[in-house]
Amino acid sequence: MKSLQKYLELVKFSHTIFAMPFAAIGFMLGVVAGEFSWWLLVQVMVCMVAARTAAMAFNRIVDRHYDAKNPRTANREIPAGKISLAAAKILTATCSGIFMLTCYTINPLCFYLSPVALAIVLGYSYTKRFTSFCHLILGLGLAIAPVGAYIAVTGEFALLPLLLSALVLSWVAGFDIIFALQDIDFDRQESLNSIPARLGLKRALGVSVFLHIITLSIALVIGIAYLNATMYWVGAALFGALLTYQHCIVSPTNLSRVGLAFGTTNGIASVVYALFIALALFVAPNF
Repeated sequence: MKSLQKYLELVKFSHTIFAMPFAAIGFMLGVVAGEFSWWLLVQVMVCMVAARTAAMAFNRIVDRHYDAKNPRTANREIPAGKISLAAAKILTATCSGIFMLTCYTINPLCFYLSPVALAIVLGYSYTKRFTSFCHLILGLGLAIAPVGAYIAVTGEFALLPLLLSALVLSWVAGFDIIFALQDIDFDRQESLNSIPARLGLKRALGVSVFLHIITLSIALVIGIAYLNATMYWVGAALFGALLTYQHCIVSPTNLSRVGLAFGTTNGIASVVYALFIALALFVAPNF
């Protein structure tokens, strides 16, 4: 049990809450356009968890030397010796294989796109070495969830799940900038790239606000063009309120609640938004 807990902590399994609700939204939209299958739902969840686990384990492998130097991350599983480098590599390879194999069993388009998805989620780990736009690459990695789940059900692309993916991209990039505020001094010291390291605390928070304005603008477009129901608007309003809240509790002079803004607030926001979209689609579509 303790060994399992170490692996769950290695990949921050609790952070699956960020992308899983959006994968659920993509799946629900696919069901509306196609048909429901319990087995397909399990396959989508396996893909989601496997890809994210591979990405996080790979990130810990690639960043292990930096993690050992950074006081905030020195106790992570690999630099602290809790999990071996070889075990982390095996976990990455196994989960990558499970992801591609499961995609193969779903439909051809999912399988053909699976190497692209893996390249994005694994490649993110190197981006801080050469670009401050690493936050957007992370956002792109999580943005695969809604469109990927939709393709799993329907076998094709559609504009609405692509809009949801754009929403996820800007939302994740915005809150990842807030999270990166904690490491601004370390990133500069190690010549690592991030928006905070490049622009400073105040302007980085401004970029985060701008990205979340884009997020809420996309949510508005989705409501007007596709999901114009009361339940959707309630969910979008709550989602917007939670995004606004995180910007109210973090400032250039007070970073003490970055953890609350990053983890708790965004986790709740994603679940709330998905829940009210489900209500709008299946319970009260005309309300």
